[in-house]
Amino acid sequence: MRTLINRPWRTVLAAGSVAFSLLAGCAPNETPPPETTTPATKAEGTGTAGETYLVGMSQANKGEPWRQAMNDQIAAAAAKHPNMKVVFADAAQNNAKQVADVENFLQQGIDLLIISPNEAAPLTDVVAKAHDKGIPVIVLDRKVNGEKYAMWIGADNQKIGELAGNRVATWCREQNLNPCNVLEIRGLEGSTPAKERGDGFREGIKTNPAVKIVASQNADWLREKAISVSQTMLQAHPGAHVIYAHNDPMAEAALISAQNAKKDLNKLLVVGIDGLPTPDGGIRSVMEDRIDVTYVYPTGGAEAVDWASRILEKKETPPKAVVLETQEVNKANAAEVYKKYGGK
Repeated sequence: MRTLINRPWRTVLAAGSVAFSLLAGCAPNETPPPETTTPATKAEGTGTAGETYLVGMSQANKGEPWRQAMNDQIAAAAAKHPNMKVVFADAAQNNAKQVADVENFLQQGIDLLIISPNEAAPLTDVVAKAHDKGIPVIVLDRKVNGEKYAMWIGADNQKIGELAGNRVATWCREQNLNPCNVLEIRGLEGSTPAKERGDGFREGIKTNPAVKIVASQNADWLREKAISVSQTMLQAHPGAHVIYAHNDPMAEAALISAQNAKKDLNKLLVVGIDGLPTPDGGIRSVMEDRIDVTYVYPTGGAEAVDWASRILEKKETPPKAVVLETQEVNKANAAEVYKKYGGK
């Protein structure tokens, strides 16, 4: 039995409140001033053997717990490399600001750029500019268009979406539901994971013609936005059987809406993606009977630092793509997976 009712949500909602405050200061088409927290100069001797290498990390936003986990993992991995210094910039879901952040890094004279793009097309040109200047670029998670970067590291979002679709198709068949109505809460429009997780899901549900996506709307990966989006969807489709959210925070938000709508939570399948091994992450959410299924989506932060070291220090030529493995997390294996990925 799902135990969402009467659960304290203060820590879950606190992360979302931070996300809202981060985003509220930036109009969609406005470029904020450069971040004062980013060091403005490059250390002397950077780029020479035995000296410090300066790496710029351009993050799409810090409003998503998954992205903060990526930054934390990059910082922890970089701490093991005394000759590597990583500076961070937060685009706060603003494409123009992320372009400016990368331009700022280029002015600082970075030796390597790590970037997780907010959207593909708007970031393609500035990534290509860094590449053309001879700066290795590691693209994390979301992609850019073209091939002007050193490597991409991420999981297969199409595959993850398809696994989620297969799971939903099987559950609907087991419940003898025809039709089996699905509400889809999507990520940011224009971001490659949103498209791939949506396309893959549609492939997966083809195995059961009874499964119908009756509503699909973007909530931009954000918990607060997903609350209002899911409220509207549930009001329009009170007979929905499944909620498929493109990340775990949006899945958690939809559960709040379902609870408020007095929906029988034990007759609702809730599927998320990310599977962070943190107290408020998706794996614990499955362990504690909030969401039913999630899929591990590694951040790639540690792998990015490892490859940055190999590129800068060992002069290795990286593969064009490194695909990280996923894993379904359900009630039967959640505790084991949580331990496997370092949950405490």
